Amino acid sequence: MKKTLANCDPSVLAGRRVIVRSDLNVPMDGARVADDQRIVASLPTIRMLVDAGARVLVLSHLGRPKGEVDPGLSLAPVAERLGAVLGREVRFGPDPLGRGVAEPISGEVVLLENTRFELGETRNDTELARSWADLGDLFVNDAFGTAHRAHASTVGIASAMRSKGGDAVSGLLMARELRYLGDALREPDRPFVAILGGAKISGKIDVISALSSRVDRLLVGGAMANTFFRALGLDTGASLVEEDRIEMARELLEVVGDTLLLPTDCIVAESLEAGSRSRVVHRSQVEDADHIVDVGPETVTAFDEVIGRARTVVWNGPMGVFEVPDFSRGTEGVAHSVADACDGGALVVVGGGDSAAAAHLAGVSDRLSHISSGGGASLALLAGQELPGVESLSDGA
Repeated sequence: MKKTLANCDPSVLAGRRVIVRSDLNVPMDGARVADDQRIVASLPTIRMLVDAGARVLVLSHLGRPKGEVDPGLSLAPVAERLGAVLGREVRFGPDPLGRGVAEPISGEVVLLENTRFELGETRNDTELARSWADLGDLFVNDAFGTAHRAHASTVGIASAMRSKGGDAVSGLLMARELRYLGDALREPDRPFVAILGGAKISGKIDVISALSSRVDRLLVGGAMANTFFRALGLDTGASLVEEDRIEMARELLEVVGDTLLLPTDCIVAESLEAGSRSRVVHRSQVEDADHIVDVGPETVTAFDEVIGRARTVVWNGPMGVFEVPDFSRGTEGVAHSVADACDGGALVVVGGGDSAAAAHLAGVSDRLSHISSGGGASLALLAGQELPGVESLSDGA
């Protein structure tokens, strides 16, 4: 059990210098924030600290500048947007280490420049972490999306803060993520159904292996299903297949057995482009020039029946090329199925990334128990891995 901000007495936060590591790595359109979902998700923790009168210093990364200053990846526009959704000015500090930046006063928020402008950030450099820790009295890690990475602004700073006698605690968003994902894995109400999609089986091998012994049914779609098709001896035409993972898929099928449910039909198209001619075929009827772009209607119905009986559902990854409207029906079908299950009382947790975007596109986000803010971190948890960003926090009672 790790300490959380929710366990801190607000009265002791007044006037304290609190460093918050948020995940403000948002999509940008030039100098404009294109999607502020992650900014909005960070608000509860920042608001609690502001209302308590803390002096709040926020750290975050944006993109992958690889230790070099890139004006196109500056957090200045993010500070402006954060202030707008917070409803108060957020002062921007143009130096990642706060050099030359006046400390925040009680109830004020300052966002420092992109942590990844510092070369030592992704290397978890000890001196860099200590420099950040020296800027505050309490460290709050609310960046679940980076919790699976051991970086200086997540893991190193937590260790440095504890070394100097301070606390490192999880923020409200981090605690919520761990609670929902933990509940889904620790003692799930059954039937427990996991849905995995996306492009590659290699990125989810550990997840499939870990979940196969825990779930009652494991539904697989997306391009990763193609590799399983090949393991079954089926033709996949011109579709994406991980040739070097076919034997691995064959071994997984032997281990998982009937727990794993693969698509029985699929949508194939001449290309992945919008407007490309498409048709529905049985999975055994894919022709040489075909691209498998989605699961078929028979599969959507079969998946819906399984999901409809579930009491716990974890979904990570789309069923096809969902960003192309013509090929999004399978993913939309799963989105509505999990939303219906949640309406019926099931716990539904959606992993970050594409599946979260799919839930938003399908208009069901507000009908789900929880949408994770971190795809990679949620996958790591599902695979049974420890998260460095969590393990480095102070132990609770």
